[in-house]
Amino acid sequence: MVPIIELYLLIKIGGVIGALDIVLIILITASLGAYLAKSQGFRVLREIQEATSRRYMSGNELLHGFFVLAGSFALLTPGFLSDIIGLSMLIPQIREIYVKMAKGFIRKKIQNGQWQMKMYTNFR
Repeated sequence: MVPIIELYLLIKIGGVIGALDIVLIILITASLGAYLAKSQGFRVLREIQEATSRRYMSGNELLHGFFVLAGSFALLTPGFLSDIIGLSMLIPQIREIYVKMAKGFIRKKIQNGQWQMKMYTNFR
């Protein structure tokens, strides 16, 4: 369904602003996505390293990393809807909303017994 919506939007907007402008927008958003993915990705990696150096379980940071990766892929995919979603995942303040939603989803699955969580200690 999403590819159909993306194609529809590309055709409609392309009819208004022209095919060349659509191609330029796609290239610009892909470049922006690559830049933001790199900068935000390194930031999240640094936060994960800091958490592990403090012997802290870095679940929150890992979720941020997941959404940076997902947002990067969305921005590299041609289309306006995927660009909006991808860009929102790369903005830290908005990404925090996605992380909170994901934590709520995970918490609910664990509480309902649909998912199980096991902690392992004494790694060898």
